[in-house]
Amino acid sequence: MPHQKKHTAWMGICLLLVAVLCFAALDTTSKRVTTEVPLLMAVWARYFFQALLTTGVVLPIKGLDVFKTKNPRQHITRGVLLVSVTGLAFASLQFMPVGEFTAIVMTVPLLVTLLATRMLGEHVSTQRVILVCAGFIGTLIIVRPGTQVFGWPLLIPLALVIVNSAFQLLTSKMARTEDAMTTQFYTTWVGTAMASVPLYWFWVPVTDTQVLLELVFMGVSGCIGHFLLILAFERSPAGTLMPYMYAQIAFAMLGDWLVFGHVPDHGSLLGIALIALSGIAGGLLTVYEIRQKTQG
Repeated sequence: MPHQKKHTAWMGICLLLVAVLCFAALDTTSKRVTTEVPLLMAVWARYFFQALLTTGVVLPIKGLDVFKTKNPRQHITRGVLLVSVTGLAFASLQFMPVGEFTAIVMTVPLLVTLLATRMLGEHVSTQRVILVCAGFIGTLIIVRPGTQVFGWPLLIPLALVIVNSAFQLLTSKMARTEDAMTTQFYTTWVGTAMASVPLYWFWVPVTDTQVLLELVFMGVSGCIGHFLLILAFERSPAGTLMPYMYAQIAFAMLGDWLVFGHVPDHGSLLGIALIALSGIAGGLLTVYEIRQKTQG
C-alpha cells in the first residue's frame, strides 16, 4: 500500500509538470499572437477553443449532469474573474518577458496563503508570512520601482496578482461543494461569452495559417493544462505538488529564450530565484505541517 501511494504521488507530480509546461507554452504563444491580432480577439480565441475541447471531453463523461450546480452565481463570478486574469495576463505579456511575468504571477499562491487567514478562516503561521514577504521582495527586485526598468505597464501584472488571488480563493471555496468538471465547463463558457461581447469591434480576419494554428493551440494547451492539473490534485496532496508548480518559471524562461531570444538580467534572475525559493519553501512547509498533524 505505501508503494502504491508513492507511485500515485509521483504520477501526480508528473501530471503537474506537464500541466505547467502547457501553461508556459500558452503564455509564450500568447505573447507572440498578440503582436498579430488584437488582444481581446486573442482572449476570445483562447476561451472559445478551450470551451469546445472541454465540452467534447466533459459531456461524454458527465452527460447533462455537468449542468447541475448549487452555486450558479459563484460559477459566473469565477468565469468573470478568470477571463479578467487572462486579459491582464495577455496585456502584461505585451510589455514584459515571459519568464519575469511568470515569476510575478507565481507569487499568487503565497498571497493566497496569507489572505486565507481572513477570507477562509485558516491559520497562517509566522513562517508563511515571512515567505510571503520574501516573495514580495522578489517581485520588487524584478519590477524595480524608482528605476528606468519600472513603468506603468508593470502595474498590470501586479493587478493580475490581486485578481488571480481572488480567483484562487473562490476556487478553493467552490472545490468543497462543486464537481471539478462542472466548474471547468461553466468557467470556460462564461469566459467565452464575456470575451465575445467586444469581439464585434476587435475582430480582424486571420489569413496567416501559423497565426490561426497558434490561436487554436492557445485553447488546446489551456484546456489540457487545466485538466492535467485536476488529475494531478486527485492523485497527490496540494502540499506535495506545490513546490513543483514553480517549474513553470523555468519552462517560461526556456520558451522566452527559444522564441524571443530573451535572457533575464542579473537583477531579474535574483528576483525570480527569490520568488521560486519562497514558493518551494512554502510547499515543503505544508508537507511538514501535515506530517506534524498526522503524527500528533
